[in-house]
Amino acid sequence: MSIRRAVTAIGALSLGLVALTACDKPTPLATVTVGTKSVTAEAATAGVKCYENGKKLQRTIFQACLAAAPKHHMTVGIGDRVRIGVDPKIAKKGWLIAADNQLNPPEVLKDKTYWSLDSTSLFEEQDPQTGQTVHLKEVILNIVESSDTSGDNTYGVWKIKLVKAG
Repeated sequence: MSIRRAVTAIGALSLGLVALTACDKPTPLATVTVGTKSVTAEAATAGVKCYENGKKLQRTIFQACLAAAPKHHMTVGIGDRVRIGVDPKIAKKGWLIAADNQLNPPEVLKDKTYWSLDSTSLFEEQDPQTGQTVHLKEVILNIVESSDTSGDNTYGVWKIKLVKAG
């Protein structure tokens, strides 16, 4: 190998290492699958990071993350199974699924990397004033890394918009 080639190779390697150190560490991923279609998302951003490498989010940041618009969406038919998978890092602390802000299921999923829901329940909501069932056209699926349901111990938020087919 000539000296010129060796210097070029060392220079390219050095630039590559500098570029890697400047990158943010990727967040753990959450995946939603319906039928044969899947959407994978990194933690949401709302002008703030909605995942801080496993550190607890401040309540104001958590609220901003819940209010943020999702970057991903998926069309779902009524009666379809909605399958949600999370990175083992998320499952270790525990996680919640909230369709808009309604927990489904109402407990923390601890050490589980997968959960499945019937889409029919996701697109129905009780009107608090009349008690009647309201049918929704879309719902924001919030996947929240949290060790409890209080919102005080939240570590990350992932968001995907589900749109009812038809």
